[in-house]
Amino acid sequence: MPKHREVRQLPWSATEMFDLVADVGRYGEFLPWVKGMRVGPVQGQADGTAVLVADMVVGFRMIRESFRSRVLLDRPGHLHVDYLDGPMKYLFNDWRFRSTDGGGCEIDFSVDFQFRNRAFEALAGLFFAEAFEKMVAAFVARAEVLYGPRA
Repeated sequence: MPKHREVRQLPWSATEMFDLVADVGRYGEFLPWVKGMRVGPVQGQADGTAVLVADMVVGFRMIRESFRSRVLLDRPGHLHVDYLDGPMKYLFNDWRFRSTDGGGCEIDFSVDFQFRNRAFEALAGLFFAEAFEKMVAAFVARAEVLYGPRA
């Protein structure tokens, strides 16, 4: 049952980071282990939020799995992911973006998931910290590509 929460200060604006994370269809271009993405149409909600459904294929060595999630977009401050279908018992993923002085932002990221398959769960536990660090580094590198390096 890997679970992680991290708060990080970044030099890019909350809006820039929200837009980067919300561009789910491009994850295959920069996130490690993402082998494919299919994103349904974004549907606006009466409260001003938007919702999309995304199918992601992930692969690591000989393992390849796909799963479906619902992504709630509340621009520019919040993005929430709920698991719909795939190899997990559950997955919750939450991003909060807050502007900070000087034009940067604070990101509060949390993830909690559990696989149905005990072998996958054990494997995830072994590689979770490394995988999480690679994922965070990939988002930061993507921000540098899109928005330029910032001091």
